[in-house]
Amino acid sequence: MPYTPPSETPDSNTPLDDQQGWQTTPYPITTMPPGIPYIVGNEAAERFSFYGMKAILTVFMTQYLIGSGGSVDPMSDNDAKFWVHTFVMAAYFTPLLGAFLADWLFGKYKTILYLSVLYCFGHLALALDETRMGLAIGLSLIALGTGAIKPCVSAHVGDQFGTKNSHLLSKVFGWFYVAINLGAFASTVLTPWLLDRFGPQIAFGVPGVLMAIATLLFWMGRNKFVHIPPRGPQVFRDAFTGEGGRALLRLAPIYVLVAVFWSLFDQTASAWVLQAENMDRTVMGVELLSSQIQAANPFLILILVPLFSYAVYPAISKVFPLTPLRKITIGMFVTVFAFSISALIETSIQNGGTPSISWQVLAYVLLTAAEVMVSITCLEFSYTQAPNSMKSIVMSFYMLSVSLGNFITAGVNAIISNADGTSKLPGASYYWFFTGLMLVAAVIFIAVAVTYRGKQYIQESEVEAESEAEGTA
Repeated sequence: MPYTPPSETPDSNTPLDDQQGWQTTPYPITTMPPGIPYIVGNEAAERFSFYGMKAILTVFMTQYLIGSGGSVDPMSDNDAKFWVHTFVMAAYFTPLLGAFLADWLFGKYKTILYLSVLYCFGHLALALDETRMGLAIGLSLIALGTGAIKPCVSAHVGDQFGTKNSHLLSKVFGWFYVAINLGAFASTVLTPWLLDRFGPQIAFGVPGVLMAIATLLFWMGRNKFVHIPPRGPQVFRDAFTGEGGRALLRLAPIYVLVAVFWSLFDQTASAWVLQAENMDRTVMGVELLSSQIQAANPFLILILVPLFSYAVYPAISKVFPLTPLRKITIGMFVTVFAFSISALIETSIQNGGTPSISWQVLAYVLLTAAEVMVSITCLEFSYTQAPNSMKSIVMSFYMLSVSLGNFITAGVNAIISNADGTSKLPGASYYWFFTGLMLVAAVIFIAVAVTYRGKQYIQESEVEAESEAEGTA
């Protein structure tokens, strides 16, 4: 069905979304879809809000948290790590809820818009209440908001493309990731400084303002987007039977093993921040805050995404075909080396040294390179391996791998925590444990990758669908 501009009155028999003047199939064009700038802008602002808040969580909980009596009552390091990873686990578990809401009832656009408002209230709770109650309410709302929109946003990007411009998908997902990290870099530098200078209210309030801007940007693009309509109860049948069920079964082993990568990666917001507290953080005469070191990751993403896309991947492809699963495999082994460095850093600290923060930056370089190979690849791979009717749901199952990874980390920290606040895996042994876990997962992943047999799915524009139907009649 051709696009009906909002100023025109659609036929009364057209679907509800067309009544609102919305395009419901990809534009039959070979260029970039018109809604992409709004999605990318929204993502940059939303990621600023999320990563800005996340960057200061560990320091806030261990230094600024207020008790019921009104005085400072901080958490222990182990408790803070448990809270951080439980929050991230929840934030990446709720995508399943968002996916079903989008594909069953509201469609992706409305699901993203409605839950973004809830997301804003979560930031408000953190900014206004510095107690454990405010922390719990704020993190719960943010976990629900950010988590539930995650699969919808990434699937919404893919929905803008038909077969005529699907060749641009890889580039767009790469730059989509760049937008994420532009927001993350800016916020990870700024919010720790705001916390240090102005306290939690301002530090948590600024990310809230950016989330409101993200919501506004997304709303402004409503008439530019392709809106794939929800499918009603059929979504549940598709998810667990037929082609959809088979796709999920094929992807499940991949996601379980990728979860181990996330178990290590997300410790940059907890264990690595605490480790940085005991390092020499002076850079060019300026002492950085421990939570600001996390900015190395999004900064490096901005460098490594184009570097890998235009130099590293083409160079490797000249040696052997670089499939998505091979990229992920290489990324997992690189993660092993990254965490080995953090283990060696901790050994130096245990021996009374104060190692330079440049060593942790080196670990960030390797871990970020691994992220490019694992995370971006999984994002695109999940979309292309998902049947057209299940894009959001499959993306949400990929997000569950992040949740599972943080569940592993939170669980380990709960198990190793002694009653007196000490750890059963003290010092470097903690890092070596996760390094070994990653190595085992990487080896197993090789076997999974070799035996995987997938199928690629891309949304069709209505013009293409009609042509195909005519050709097969």
